[in-house]
Amino acid sequence: MRIEIVCTGDEVLTGKIVNTNFSYMTQKLEDAGLSVVWGTTVGDDRDSLLSAFRLAGGRADIVIVNGGLGPTVDDLSQEIAAQAAGVELVLHEEWLEKMEGFFTRRGRAMPPNNRKQAMLPAGAEMLDNPIGTACGFAMDIGGARFFFTPGVPRELRRMLEEQIIPRLLARSGAPATIRLKRYHGYGLGESHVDSLLAGVEALGPDGSVKLGFRAHYPQIETKLTIRGSDPEDVARKLAPVDAEVRRRLGNFIIAEDDQTLEGVVLAALQSQAATLALVESFTGGQIAMRLLPLPGGEAVLRRATASRDPAQLLAAVGLPAREVGEYDEALAGAVAGTARAAAGASHGMAVLIDLDEGADRMDLGGTIWVAIAAETGSVVRRARILGGREWIRLGAVELGLDCLRRHLQGLPVAERIDFEKA
Repeated sequence: MRIEIVCTGDEVLTGKIVNTNFSYMTQKLEDAGLSVVWGTTVGDDRDSLLSAFRLAGGRADIVIVNGGLGPTVDDLSQEIAAQAAGVELVLHEEWLEKMEGFFTRRGRAMPPNNRKQAMLPAGAEMLDNPIGTACGFAMDIGGARFFFTPGVPRELRRMLEEQIIPRLLARSGAPATIRLKRYHGYGLGESHVDSLLAGVEALGPDGSVKLGFRAHYPQIETKLTIRGSDPEDVARKLAPVDAEVRRRLGNFIIAEDDQTLEGVVLAALQSQAATLALVESFTGGQIAMRLLPLPGGEAVLRRATASRDPAQLLAAVGLPAREVGEYDEALAGAVAGTARAAAGASHGMAVLIDLDEGADRMDLGGTIWVAIAAETGSVVRRARILGGREWIRLGAVELGLDCLRRHLQGLPVAERIDFEKA
């Protein structure tokens, strides 16, 4: 099945807004085992839209058009779709009634120009939009089935997941049940993970399991797409592959599915009735910002200190002021331990960074010291991250959270995995 996505709008074409809808659609379709072959971006111009629709209708089996379903004069998708198919626009009474109810429930009168959103090409199939006024629809143009979707991201996402993907799976003849299993990892590169997991797909019977990756620094996501006739069949096919992925990646799996690393850390702290004092240099308090918004985070995080100035940082945690050239293992441990005691927390963690001197070039980097102090003792890890300032900052935040996860779960805080161990 050849799928094309056509994104419309001058603001998308000119780069005034980032086209996150396209990346969301391609990822969701890929997760369902449906690959996008072409992607087209076109502005709010009648001739350009007509050409794009006709071209897509001649080379694709499925076309998803995003945008152009609003009430304003530059929303042209319905009009051009009707022209491309050689049909008239007709008033869709059911959608008009739904729109009027949408405004009535909010105590407002529907503006006259919203009536335009209920004008659909004759013979089009309506795609419900439960959270907006833009009516999605499906129709044939050329040799392709077109699906027209709103540009508002939350409306698009509901329509894609609830209306479009089920229809595409039915058309493709794919098994009705599909599950996506995700493993979030930190500390291994994409090529390393690919090599470690070589051959795991074959453990799933009849090609029913597909392996994929999505690198988003500093994490890498490993994905398994499993197809089956029903949930029990999917679970049976997943089991041997899941066990092997866990064996090969081991402690480098930091979270799964919809979990986040900070969520795993907070849950571990809560399960141990533990509290935390944080000290961060250069990261700007980003570790605290990952933990604090979570439900229960305010009860666990006793104190957070962030400072670029070493003297200010030492004073803030209660250590004697002194000249600091570079951080070291002893100082990192002292900062974590003193911060823990001062806050009355069960755990203290310090993430301290020395940046290389010089311009912000990719061949520079930073030395990161992560120290974790608890009543039972302390542990310190030193690491190097090469790259620009933001690259180092992001990596240090992830490293700190992962070290804390490992410590709380009784795992080695510093670990490597070699290819021959797979």
